[in-house]
Amino acid sequence: MKHITQKLALLAGLGLAFAGLSYNPPAAAGEVLVNVGMAPPPPRFERVPPPRVGYVWAPGYWRWDAYAHRHIWAGGYWVPARRGYIYRPARWVPYGHGYRFYPGGWGR
Repeated sequence: MKHITQKLALLAGLGLAFAGLSYNPPAAAGEVLVNVGMAPPPPRFERVPPPRVGYVWAPGYWRWDAYAHRHIWAGGYWVPARRGYIYRPARWVPYGHGYRFYPGGWGR
């Protein structure tokens, strides 16, 4: 009887281990969206550098600094190109009584 109980406990432990390995919490897979009641300032002028082979220019954007309670400019930067994808720059979109930030990223 003790032998069967040990086998069942081992089987249950293995099942829990595999379930834990396959669990993917929603926050780890999705993006974090920021909602702010204050509109971002107009975009700053940035001189885009000459093209670089294998890279795409990600333009600068206003990011929200929760500690300073204001928008702070984040300058543009080069992103390695991805074949078959289009880079979508970061943007603020009106949402409810404020604005929602969508980070830049790749899409089809």
